[in-house]
Amino acid sequence: MSRETVNRICAALPGAEHSDPWGGGHDCWKVGGKMFAVTGAVDPSVSVKTDGVETAEMLIEAGVAEHARYLHRSWVALPLDSSEDELRHRIEASYHIIRKALPKKIQNNLG
Repeated sequence: MSRETVNRICAALPGAEHSDPWGGGHDCWKVGGKMFAVTGAVDPSVSVKTDGVETAEMLIEAGVAEHARYLHRSWVALPLDSSEDELRHRIEASYHIIRKALPKKIQNNLG
């Protein structure tokens, strides 16, 4: 898979917005102003939020993901060469975790 696959998956989610807040070629995806996925400028991975530290640790121990540098321990980095199904599942889960934490007024305006 590739960055383009990740970007296609993210772009299809309601209210998803793309930016490069740090410059240098990052693909940062947000919903309601909150980040749910980011592809670094150098590392061939996409970082996503999990539902907790335990899930992140399980994914890391299973060899599915690595710790996402610079982010909370509940975030993991998935290699871009992961299956498209795995990438889609983890990106969509991250999106829903972030979206559910938004105020109801913002959620209702996302579609």
